[in-house]
Amino acid sequence: MIIVSDTSPINNLSAIGQLALLRQLYGTVIIPEAVFRELTDPEFPVAGATEVQTFDWIQTRQVNNRAVVEALRNDLDIGEAEAIALALELEADQILIDESRGRAIAARLNLRYTGILGILIEAKSQGLIPVVKPLLNALINEAGFWIAGSLYNRVLQLAGERAEG
Repeated sequence: MIIVSDTSPINNLSAIGQLALLRQLYGTVIIPEAVFRELTDPEFPVAGATEVQTFDWIQTRQVNNRAVVEALRNDLDIGEAEAIALALELEADQILIDESRGRAIAARLNLRYTGILGILIEAKSQGLIPVVKPLLNALINEAGFWIAGSLYNRVLQLAGERAEG
């Protein structure tokens, strides 16, 4: 299975101590060089920086088709543009991406995608985590991940957990 990730899933799962879920679900995760740079920028330290430099199951690859990256840069940041371009090049089974514009473009390019919330639902369905709700709360409170109230409740519903009243 070929999985390409943008910055957000690695950064946010790392921030809440759940990065191992990616390895458990997908084995190897491939990131483009721009995502590696975003995660390891010494001027802006973020969760996941050490992991992408030390975990052998997170592999960094160069995007060869720079024309695709440049075309995508009209609408996306460099990490998202390279992640989508790399997913196309590698004919990835799935791209891990959270930002709505990136997801819309991935869909237009016929790429299967999921984000951190889908990852948590899948992890629960495979028995890797017992409950989703505390991890959603950690994403909001510790990682600063924004989740609309209706989406929060929908994720809990999909995970078979009780939504807020």
